[in-house]
Amino acid sequence: MMLKPENQPYVKRHLENALALALADTPVVCLLGPRQSGKSTLAIHQAPDRAYLSLDDQNFFDLASADPQSFVDNLPEYVTIDEIQRVPELMLAIKRSIDTNRKPGRFLLTGSANLLQLPRLADSLAGRMETIELQTFSEAEKEGTPGRFLEKWLGGQLDTTLSGSSRPKASTLPARIIAGGYPEAFQRKPARARQWQAQYIQSIIERDIHDISQVKDGSDVARCIEYLSHQTGGLLNVTETAKALGHTRATVEKYLAILEKLYLVRLLPAWHRNSGKRLVKAPKIHLCDSGLAAALSGRTEAMWMEDRSRFGHLLESFIVQQLRTQASWQESKVRLWHYRDKDKVEVDCVLMRGNQTWGVEVKAANRIKGSDGKGLKRLAKQAGSDFQGGIVLYEGTTVLPMDRDLKLYAVPISQLWES
Repeated sequence: MMLKPENQPYVKRHLENALALALADTPVVCLLGPRQSGKSTLAIHQAPDRAYLSLDDQNFFDLASADPQSFVDNLPEYVTIDEIQRVPELMLAIKRSIDTNRKPGRFLLTGSANLLQLPRLADSLAGRMETIELQTFSEAEKEGTPGRFLEKWLGGQLDTTLSGSSRPKASTLPARIIAGGYPEAFQRKPARARQWQAQYIQSIIERDIHDISQVKDGSDVARCIEYLSHQTGGLLNVTETAKALGHTRATVEKYLAILEKLYLVRLLPAWHRNSGKRLVKAPKIHLCDSGLAAALSGRTEAMWMEDRSRFGHLLESFIVQQLRTQASWQESKVRLWHYRDKDKVEVDCVLMRGNQTWGVEVKAANRIKGSDGKGLKRLAKQAGSDFQGGIVLYEGTTVLPMDRDLKLYAVPISQLWES
């Protein structure tokens, strides 16, 4: 008997429409994302009438591992298979099943690792499968708001008239950064959330790493992500990381690949007008969830008031995650980069849709200085006619024009979930 997890309060996800569209015309749909990000809940909510099984169940795992083809042949026509990365050999069996019956929506798969990067994956189901990535909860989803900031801004519909209030208000930003987006974490009190976040990492190390890679000692990978939590939002220097951890460069690169596959870290590539030069410039490293980064690096809400600058890189990772999540809802693909030139002039996040280019700077301050737009102006010069505008996200309450000709504005960070 296939049992579904106990019903829990459902929070609307903005990927619902994309998932429904995929199930309507594609035989296999794979919902990928971090473990405990809500994939199973979304899959069950979206397709409540279909059969459900999880490969975390030892009985199903053993059956699927022993004879993948027989396992698939005996499944109902429409089925949800949870944690598919645990038995990647099932993908070839699913391919054979689809080749005899190509009805849309037959298989809804979920995975806590990026299947397309797994070396044991027998077949990518190219042309038969659509993959959709589910991030941890965005602030807009947590607030129950539409989360249309990025859509409006890139569509030229963002209200950039002088707006908002000049009166300061109590900031919710530190609490949001520390909580992160994992459902189990942000629904708990801070101390309990910290406990959950620490055990989450331990669980991933003990269980999921061995599904995707042959690592003798998972504790080394745990040390790597803890080290990277202090570097989040900064340029990745693999050589320095290897030296700090006492490993070879090759070993650290292997650990980074594992952490990327598990959706724990993200590398933000460097932008350059010349696409060939992007390949040789250093990426930025971001932990995918600010709550995990804060827990691993020991940062607390109180530190925000003591020294806001210490939160700079953590805030940047938080903003990149919000933008990355909203980008996943867009009909046209939006890619994220960072910009840094030989003069060390930087833009925290560069967004591209085709050749169209936008820039985002992040400031952990409630006031804007004229120099805050320096990086955006340099990016505009480099991008030329492709540049569509830029914003400085800051802790203020008012939208402020910085350069109307270049479409540069200072925008309150809260617009990301209030717009």
